[in-house]
Amino acid sequence: MTVTNLRPNMEHWQERVDLAAAFRWTARLNMHEAVANHFSLSINDDGTRFLMNPNQVHFARVKASDLIVVDANDPKTLEGPDAPDPTAWGLHGGIHRHCGHARCAMHVHSIFATVLASLADSRLPPIDQNCAIFYNRYVIDDGYGGLAFEDEGERCAALLTDPKQKVMIMGNHGVMIIGDTVAETFNRLYYFERAAETYIRALQTGQPLRVLPDDIAEKTAQEIEEYPEQDIRHLTELKAILDSEGSDYAS
Repeated sequence: MTVTNLRPNMEHWQERVDLAAAFRWTARLNMHEAVANHFSLSINDDGTRFLMNPNQVHFARVKASDLIVVDANDPKTLEGPDAPDPTAWGLHGGIHRHCGHARCAMHVHSIFATVLASLADSRLPPIDQNCAIFYNRYVIDDGYGGLAFEDEGERCAALLTDPKQKVMIMGNHGVMIIGDTVAETFNRLYYFERAAETYIRALQTGQPLRVLPDDIAEKTAQEIEEYPEQDIRHLTELKAILDSEGSDYAS
């Protein structure tokens, strides 16, 4: 039996396929950062073992079978040929150790989210429907302390203790998105970048902003949270496009 035939028998195969598709699409949207940035997905009950992209492999090449298994409680994970990037272990390990509700975590330095994170005021006002998705649902990190090695990862994880807040605008750094599944988390990542782009481009006009009232912004956020299966359908369509193109992401 060939190695290729064994791959579908790898543990957590569907989760691997979904995560690989998210990597590929993130690269296609130019939301990646060369061979940096990382996505992770918990595969045990307490969340401390997780799938992650291999060290410094471009998002556009990640395959389901490439994903490595990382143990957030074992520093020896950083030893050996399949060791993750140390900053990935520090940041994602901290989150998965301390935030049980963060089953999936996606960290990028996407352009508009990073521009927002670079402003003295990094709040995202609800100026349109996409921005309203995140009303009262993000936290701003004002304490950037350098590369996300273990201490910095622990500090960041402490900011994500409220399950309602599933976006961390990482001041001077980028954005961290968390969720229950790959589909949910990627969908949130996609819409946060769209929302940040709308806001940044609105600021560039120099015109007054049309900000939604608090009650309408909250109502909109709740309605979108309850909208059925948008995240699942979004990822399913992206995988269908990749499949039709003959992509090897699911190998």
